[in-house]
Amino acid sequence: MTEQWLLADLGGTNTRVGLATPSGLITDSARSYANAEYSGLATLLAAYLTDMGRPIVSALCAGVAGPVRGPAAHLTNHSWFIDSADLTSATGTGRVILINDLQAQGYALDDLAPDSVTPLFAGATAPKGATRLVLGLGTGCNIAVVHDTTTGLLVPPSESGHSSLPACDGDLAALISHLAETHPHRPIECALSGPGLQNIWRFLGGAEATPAKIIEALAAGDRMAGQAIELFAQLLGKAAGDLALTHLPMGGLYLIGGMARAIAPHLQRLGFHDAFTAKGPYASIMRDIPIRLITDDLAALHGCARCLRQSQVTG
Repeated sequence: MTEQWLLADLGGTNTRVGLATPSGLITDSARSYANAEYSGLATLLAAYLTDMGRPIVSALCAGVAGPVRGPAAHLTNHSWFIDSADLTSATGTGRVILINDLQAQGYALDDLAPDSVTPLFAGATAPKGATRLVLGLGTGCNIAVVHDTTTGLLVPPSESGHSSLPACDGDLAALISHLAETHPHRPIECALSGPGLQNIWRFLGGAEATPAKIIEALAAGDRMAGQAIELFAQLLGKAAGDLALTHLPMGGLYLIGGMARAIAPHLQRLGFHDAFTAKGPYASIMRDIPIRLITDDLAALHGCARCLRQSQVTG
């Protein structure tokens, strides 16, 4: 019998779970669960396995939206603490790998269906084996740098969403000063995330509204919503440009996550690419970086499967 693996993609709000074989994700096994309905990942995974008829799993890989320290992790935007020993007890597998959720997205890049990647800005033809960068925008914000090696993909951990917002002027400078009142170290994700869009909306004087409502207001022609999304897009361009200069992802910058999908149709007209490429003598290099949108909600599960497959070969 072919062995089965358990996969989990933990966001700040929901967790996607699925099964895989060494050949890849079993697509119709994927389920989504609201974190608020469970006391922790162990109980959620136990419920999933019960829902699936208690399959025997030989390994587990979980991508966690928060820092991972060896066999343990903590969600940044939720109260869960994840311990590998608890996961072993809940699932019956002794092989547990915890990685950051953006690492999982990075590991997925070579396993995505072509129709789940949408070109946003063409860039130049990527050289073989070029570095790629994944930038996630959802409940939080983070990146993953993807390197091709002779033994497979190498995706180091990162918590770049908590590095500081870039230096700006004008309205963006005023926004960042305002954000510093509640976020003194000015982390990127306090502006570039779902909650970040809400922070921008409040800065402009808007009443409480969800990110979805702000996007809906933009579609309806609301002026303040237009201002909020324009500030978001331009700040994203500046921050993403800084990250791209750090890593030179000539193989492409990939945007992923619910906020990325929501704002992607507006990036061109609201100044994202101008802000992204405004790097003085390096502007031509920036224009050569292709920018794409990943629309596959199961991308991180594909990445967890590849991580397990690679660890099986190299471990």
